[in-house]
Amino acid sequence: MGTFDPNGVTGVTPSVLLSGRPTGRCGPPGGTVTAPLKPHTLAGELAAEFAGTLILILFGLGVVAQVVAGGIGDHDSIAWAWGLGVTFGVYLAARISGAHLNPAVTIALAAFRGFPWRKVGPYALAQTAGAAVAALLVRWNYDDVLTAMDPDHTIATQGVFSTLPGNGTLPVGTWGAFRDQVIGTAILMLLILAVTDLRNSSPGVNLAPFVIGLIVVAIGMAWGTNAGYAINPARDFGPRLVSWLTGYGTAWQDQYGQLYFWVPIIAPVIGALVGAVFYDQVVGRFLPVADADAEPGRTPTDPDVPQGRHDAEATDVRRVHVDRDEHTSSST
Repeated sequence: MGTFDPNGVTGVTPSVLLSGRPTGRCGPPGGTVTAPLKPHTLAGELAAEFAGTLILILFGLGVVAQVVAGGIGDHDSIAWAWGLGVTFGVYLAARISGAHLNPAVTIALAAFRGFPWRKVGPYALAQTAGAAVAALLVRWNYDDVLTAMDPDHTIATQGVFSTLPGNGTLPVGTWGAFRDQVIGTAILMLLILAVTDLRNSSPGVNLAPFVIGLIVVAIGMAWGTNAGYAINPARDFGPRLVSWLTGYGTAWQDQYGQLYFWVPIIAPVIGALVGAVFYDQVVGRFLPVADADAEPGRTPTDPDVPQGRHDAEATDVRRVHVDRDEHTSSST
């Protein structure tokens, strides 16, 4: 059997691996040889975003269907299943794409972390497609109990697939839900940046997905009343589209008959941008930087690069860190 050195030939820190940058050495015991690793491709990144979001939504919509239509579980089980879905989705996709799993996070990373704007559209489409396929599976699997509870496919079970102001029952209006989504997504983005910033007290590559999942659990438990904490345009739009295609004629509306689908799309994007600005200006600007060129909110030059290393190798390590910024992980 061969051995794998996670630090590879350039000495990248383990946190770089969360971004999916393929670096490593493998070889027979007693000796190490450089092994060719598959390069990153956009197709691979999109496949990872699709798969990661698919897993996230399978757990998220599945638990809501179980609670609403099956009568098994409660709000706490919903919050935990969503958070665990985020954790599993991030573990699945992080090595390849960075596991954004959320168009709002992708846009914020493009605006403030150098993620290529040309990838934003494809990432968002892959995330939405993953959410839609997951919704189809949940719709198919829970069709019997959904139909038994709500044969006309009304607002009573619409909340299984998409969010509503006040979760469809409480007296919350459109703008109250909009405000809630801005705040909730700002909290999400702020804490994602804190968890994945190497200059901060980051939990490390193995624990980061778990911590990000806990962030979503906490948001669900504290910010789930006014709008169902979509905090993710793909999470809401993909399943909403599927529900409309499969019999929910009022899927685009809220319980008041007003068009609502745009709220969980626009508000999370604004919230993610607000959260990123807040982190950079209130926290990131005061964190230590490795060199004079470093910008607030970016990861520093790898501290493991020994002094005197050839400039080309040191440049390669810095490039890996820039690539990490392109694929900073997230969630919901």
